[in-house]
Amino acid sequence: MTMENQSSVSEFLLLGLPIWPEQQGVFFALFLGVYLITVVGNLLIVLLIRLDSRLHTPMYFFLSHLALTDITFSSVTVPKMLMIMQTKHKSIPYAGCLSQTYFFILLADLDSFLITSMAYDRYVAICHPLHYTTTMSQTVCVTLVLGSWLIACAFALWHTLLLARLSFCADNTIPYFFCDLAALLKLSCSDTSLNQLVIFTAGLTAIMLPFVCILVSYGHIGATILRVPSAKGIGKALSTCGSHLSVVTLYYGAIIGVYFLPSSNNTNDSNIIASVMYTVVTPMLNPFIYSLRNKDMKRALRKLLSKRTYSSN
Repeated sequence: MTMENQSSVSEFLLLGLPIWPEQQGVFFALFLGVYLITVVGNLLIVLLIRLDSRLHTPMYFFLSHLALTDITFSSVTVPKMLMIMQTKHKSIPYAGCLSQTYFFILLADLDSFLITSMAYDRYVAICHPLHYTTTMSQTVCVTLVLGSWLIACAFALWHTLLLARLSFCADNTIPYFFCDLAALLKLSCSDTSLNQLVIFTAGLTAIMLPFVCILVSYGHIGATILRVPSAKGIGKALSTCGSHLSVVTLYYGAIIGVYFLPSSNNTNDSNIIASVMYTVVTPMLNPFIYSLRNKDMKRALRKLLSKRTYSSN
């Protein structure tokens, strides 16, 4: 059965952010700046890792994939949000909405798996340094990234196919700035119990389980470093774990708040704010937290800038 037969709705209306019309210009400039920082910052990470052979290690292998994922993840939602602010054109075709939902779920899950792989890499490097080379071999790293892609694609396709079978009868207004899966289910006039079950089941695998693994990994990392009886060891533990965990908590906390807490506890505005946190803010913060504060990345950046200065002279 085709999509047209399943739904009488040919398009949806995205209301965008709940801001006053006179504030549109300020927020447009703000989110445009955040988006440009996200794209440029993450592209810089990919470029530095590509050009500097000393960064061809498992940690930076995962980081380069995370950077590319963050660019794409932001690009799925932010350009449409900016277009709504600037042109007031709020409609999105039915097929386009389903496509956006598919890529949004795919990249959100992929982000989650890649961050988990990075946490595991740091756990092995710090807690089991003698086995690091064999444990995090090139084959293992490629397998982790490939497995992340396959599982994320499968989950996204699963959600999207179940969404495509639903009917949308009258109301086609989505009170979000993107085609959010939970919001679409609320608009459907079909039985969504199977969709809700899949959200819970897949969410446990793609969100909750990785979150627990990350917390356990960083817990072991912190405990290992704190066993070094020095102020330097404590400082290193706080530097290594604190900033990473803050971004991880922001990302997973926002997703859990939107999709796993009872809907009666959440208003549309609070859900939109939480969505902005993990779709817009976190991808922008990742380059600064995971790399640009890192001495290896700083050295690679200085090396690149010095080469360009020398070549220009």
